[in-house]
Amino acid sequence: MNRNPLIPFLLIALIGIGLMVTFSFNGLNNAEEIAAEKEGGGEEDQASAKPEDLYQQNCIGCHGDQYQGGVGPALKGVGDKLSEEEIADILVNGKGSMPPGLISAEKAPEMAKWVSEIK
Repeated sequence: MNRNPLIPFLLIALIGIGLMVTFSFNGLNNAEEIAAEKEGGGEEDQASAKPEDLYQQNCIGCHGDQYQGGVGPALKGVGDKLSEEEIADILVNGKGSMPPGLISAEKAPEMAKWVSEIK
């Protein structure tokens, strides 16, 4: 009746180590997939995306779901203050705390037209 009290802890540790190794190999596979997407997936996705989709992917975090602003300025009525060319320049090159490169130069005119029409 004298059981060793360390055996349950040893079993738990072995199971934990086994799970850690399993998840590590799974993570390596996921990292390779993510790297492959970054190499060729971004520009192709933007080329076929609608401005609304690009807004959901890149802009909503700072400009809000109702274009009300937050970290970035409100976009309602921005077309009254800036021309489409100025908006496209900001989309490609950034301004203030907005980082450059969120929208590709090819997609910027279409996105700028859409942003200028937000009321």
